Amino acid sequence: MTSATQSTPHTAVVSNRHIFAAISASCLGWALDLFDLFVLLFVAPVVGRLFFPSTHPMLSLAAVYASFAVTLLMRPFGSALFGSYADRHGRKGAMIIAVIGVGVATALFGALPTTAQIGLAAPALLIVLRLVQGIFVGGVVASTHTIATESVPASWRGTVSGMIGGGGAGVGALIASLVYLIMTRLFPGAAFDVWGWRCMFFTGIISSVLGLFIFSSLDESPLWKQLKKEAAAGSAPAQKTNSPLATLFSRDWRGVLFVNLLLTIGGGSGYYLTSGYLPTYLKVVTHTAASSAALILVLSSVGVIVASIFTGYLSDLLGRKKTFILVGVLRLVLFPVLYLAMVHTSDVVILGVYVIALCAIGSAGYAPILIFLNERFPTAIRASGTGLSWNIGFAIGGMMPTFVSLTAKTPAQLPLVLSGFLIGLSLLFLWGALAIPETKGQLDSH
Repeated sequence: MTSATQSTPHTAVVSNRHIFAAISASCLGWALDLFDLFVLLFVAPVVGRLFFPSTHPMLSLAAVYASFAVTLLMRPFGSALFGSYADRHGRKGAMIIAVIGVGVATALFGALPTTAQIGLAAPALLIVLRLVQGIFVGGVVASTHTIATESVPASWRGTVSGMIGGGGAGVGALIASLVYLIMTRLFPGAAFDVWGWRCMFFTGIISSVLGLFIFSSLDESPLWKQLKKEAAAGSAPAQKTNSPLATLFSRDWRGVLFVNLLLTIGGGSGYYLTSGYLPTYLKVVTHTAASSAALILVLSSVGVIVASIFTGYLSDLLGRKKTFILVGVLRLVLFPVLYLAMVHTSDVVILGVYVIALCAIGSAGYAPILIFLNERFPTAIRASGTGLSWNIGFAIGGMMPTFVSLTAKTPAQLPLVLSGFLIGLSLLFLWGALAIPETKGQLDSH
């Protein structure tokens, strides 16, 4: 493969302060946006009753997950828009606009009237807001998923990938779990269906305020600044930086995108069918008390953070390819075993162990994907390439909870249906792991 965007290897001098700030900003930006997305998953049964009422509870639940999938489907458009901006004008500006946009859109969900109040206009408004939110979330991926890994030494990049992609998601889920725990205490029983779910959405405005406050003082990516400096001095080769999307969809890079999707679809599906689906699973299948479920989900979020950072670190030791293969085999075996075992336990402690294990394995599948995608693309198209590869794959993966809910005719069928879906998707993930090249150490060669 040849590329017009390659330049001579270079390593920018970066201060420890900038490294720390870039890692913190990327982790926090992704955590806040995952928190905004997770809020809907935590209140899915309530939103289903209020916005998609049906005599069949699984249809209402499927409708909520479909509205979640709509957000994911808009993410590729957001990553194309914001990724192109980030490649041409810098990662920082794209990050600030995107994070603020997600927070504002989330807060507006709390002000929506329900179907009982305004009829079919209520679900229509909810879907429109989900579309808007999805565009901004796609922009967050394109910016936060590049600025940190471009700022840290090569030996840290896998670990940082785990901290952002998986650890950031774990922090977002942890915040959502804590908010859910607080709201169920403040609005117990029927009160939660009136004000509790609204207040959970209102907390989304916090991410906008924090994003504006933290990211405004962040320095730009050193690799991006180096690229622009070389271009201005005429020392860089001819580059298509004014049209990163055209370069990305050229004959040289279309094949790279396709292979990337095998991993991102498999990784995204594993995430959404574990961390994303378990709040609903605990409610409708195991009938776990809300307070116990909230505590279990808090602990599982901590497990996600630990597992993600460890898997990212493992990719620094073993390489990206070997790590993906190892995780793929674990997913193939343990996903169905754990989901089926959950049905046969009434012990809340054992149930919690199963949930934590499921979430940890689900996050391990995509923790190194971030750095792998960064290493697949040169600096001039990295934000666009990473954003589209991640968001297209995770958009398809995010549709899986909808398909699972539609396939299972009753809640009792969910364990078997989930197991079947996860076996197939784990095989897809393994296919991608076997097909990709090793990319460790290639970021500075672009």
